[in-house]
Amino acid sequence: MAYPKDLFRYCPRCGSGDFIPQGSKSFLCRACGFHYYTNAAAAVVALIFNERGELLLTKRAVEPNKGSMDLPGGFVDPGERVEEALKREIMEELNLEITEFSFLVSFPNEYLFSGLTVHTTDMTFICKVKDLKVIRVADDVAAYRFEKIENIDFTTVFSQSVRNILNYYLLSINN
Repeated sequence: MAYPKDLFRYCPRCGSGDFIPQGSKSFLCRACGFHYYTNAAAAVVALIFNERGELLLTKRAVEPNKGSMDLPGGFVDPGERVEEALKREIMEELNLEITEFSFLVSFPNEYLFSGLTVHTTDMTFICKVKDLKVIRVADDVAAYRFEKIENIDFTTVFSQSVRNILNYYLLSINN
């Protein structure tokens, strides 16, 4: 993994090379005093089930981990409410309209993108949609399938965060 502390060399404000890591979460420019924090990005994840209780899985169409299995969702845009991001991402990726949702759990995540480790907080929602018959893939989704959650091969799943979400859900329904 390539963390910001390993890659960032120059202050984005003044261009000084005296841009010093302050642990793993921030940098301080000794020349101009600018303090930069590497914060996690907010992301949303949807658990959507069909009438047979099978979970909707997507196949990633883009890097990182192109071709691996994932759950639908994506990043929250600046200035956007998490709930709106959830609805927007599911519409963009699958042409599905969310009618109800409830928060389940969040997990931290990190993955390599464009040579840099991206930190996210993945907020997971159990969702109901208006009509699964209108589903069509777009955006960064190559394909989809429905599968019983207990039958999912976790070695094909995109990230540790998604594996954690699936495990958390399995534990919650079995308790």
